[in-house]
Amino acid sequence: MAWEEWEQLKSAAVERHTTQMQINQLPADPGGPTGDNNGGGSAGTLKHSHGPWTRAAGAAGDLQISTGKSKTDLSSAHDGVGSGSEGLASLGPLKSVLVSWEKRLGAVRDECNALGPKLRQVAQDMGEVDAKVAAKADSVKVADRGRGE
Repeated sequence: MAWEEWEQLKSAAVERHTTQMQINQLPADPGGPTGDNNGGGSAGTLKHSHGPWTRAAGAAGDLQISTGKSKTDLSSAHDGVGSGSEGLASLGPLKSVLVSWEKRLGAVRDECNALGPKLRQVAQDMGEVDAKVAAKADSVKVADRGRGE
């Protein structure tokens, strides 16, 4: 294939596929800035919500409670299994499985116990950061261009 032919094919491909790059954002507001720096939901306003962090903390708390209860239920369900069943081949593996599940459930419970407060702290910290950033943004005075001021 000759160089000129290759260049012609590239040019033809470009002409057929004239697409524009679009950045994943809202279109620019042709009217200019709205002056809404207080989180009113205008285009370009970044907002933070405590909801997801708080819900995750609640789920961690619920999981902590349910795994603790499951661990207790599992242990009490095995009470008395050893009495009267000495010599059974399955007694050793059954006890091993019980110990393994008690450790796993205890680890999940402990992790959820540690995770819940951290998630709540993130929600609080993010809210404080949002308030500080909003105060700094509000302190910036921007001239309203194109509106005769």
